[in-house]
Parts: sequence; C-alpha cells; structure tokens
Amino acid sequence: MSRVISATPHEVYAFASNVDNLPTWAAGLALADVVRDGDALLVDSPMGRVKIRFVEPNALGVLDHDVTLPSGTVVTNAMRVLAHPDGSEVVFTVRQIELTDEEFARDVEMVAADLERLASHFGSQG
Repeated sequence: MSRVISATPHEVYAFASNVDNLPTWAAGLALADVVRDGDALLVDSPMGRVKIRFVEPNALGVLDHDVTLPSGTVVTNAMRVLAHPDGSEVVFTVRQIELTDEEFARDVEMVAADLERLASHFGSQG
C-alpha cells in the first residue's frame, strides 16, 4: 500500500525515521514512547510488547524494519519513501504472517491509518 504526501522525500524520511516520532504517526506499531535497547527498540503495540530494528539511516529513503512479535516470530516490513510529482510517496508492504484473514484486514487498515497520520503531519489531505 502507498500514500502520497505533500512534502519532499527528505522531509518525510527525516520525520518517519526519527524513532521518537513513532507514537505520533505509527499507532499500529507504537502506542507509547519508544525504549531503546542497544540497536533495538522496545514498544508497546496493539500486538503486545514488540522489538523493532530499523535499517541503518540512508540516503535512499529505505525504512525497512524487523518487528519481533511476542511469539518470537520476526516480520520484515519493507518501507520506502520515494520521490513523487506531488512530493513523496511512502510505500509499505503488508504481509499476512501469523494472522487470520480478519486480523490481516485489520492490520491493513491500521497501516493505512498510520500512513494517513504521517501524511497529516505534513498537511496532506486524503
């Protein structure tokens, strides 16, 4: 899924890659402040307490991150901030791992809501 945002890729990447901003826009992942544990992040999420590891900061707009679920399963989430004629486009790949069809549909809705909150930070409308 993707969302066009009325801001430059650099602006969107800078905001989205700042882990302190996660609770502001990524409620599907982080419900409260992020706790740092070495190179990992611990957050309370709708799925329970999870561990997150982002790729190293980069100039390519890559925000891939591994999420270790309470079950111990690691889900790799591919996320990119790309240039778009109207600013930037955030692309997030949602995978159905350890989820029923109903849970997967809810996950897709949560990711869409997260991308909408990210866009609203920059004043982007629907």
